[in-house]
Amino acid sequence: MKIIETEDLWVLVRSRRLTIPQVKAAAAEMCPQIDFEIERSGMIGTGPWIFLSHNLPKDGKTLFDWRCCRPVSRPTDYEGRCELLHLEPIMVATYMHQGPIRTLFTQGYAHLVREIEASRHEFSGESRELYHHYDGPKAGYHKIEIQFGLAY
Repeated sequence: MKIIETEDLWVLVRSRRLTIPQVKAAAAEMCPQIDFEIERSGMIGTGPWIFLSHNLPKDGKTLFDWRCCRPVSRPTDYEGRCELLHLEPIMVATYMHQGPIRTLFTQGYAHLVREIEASRHEFSGESRELYHHYDGPKAGYHKIEIQFGLAY
């Protein structure tokens, strides 16, 4: 676990209230919509996909607020179908999960949650997944950074 300050980012966003099992289908729908908006508006993607969650539940049945985000160069006058959102820097506990997507929760999230709970830090309610390397749901290797916002 590392404690870092996140970057100051502008992102194009699509949002939805859903359950953990619904994320896969929502991402498959929303990511191409965001890519289309980036191309249509002449913006440039400037970083990895970010899945931003508020109050991520510990089960697959509870609804939570989820955002599919793509960092972009800040446009001067964007008007489109996606929300343009400014993500200000926050302090997070971070862990880089490297492996198949099926182990993201059991080996990635679980590891980071245990370390945060054993430390003096408290969860803020915001969490993020940054997809540094992703080759589709069936690939055997991904590089996904898990971040939990920390309360002050």
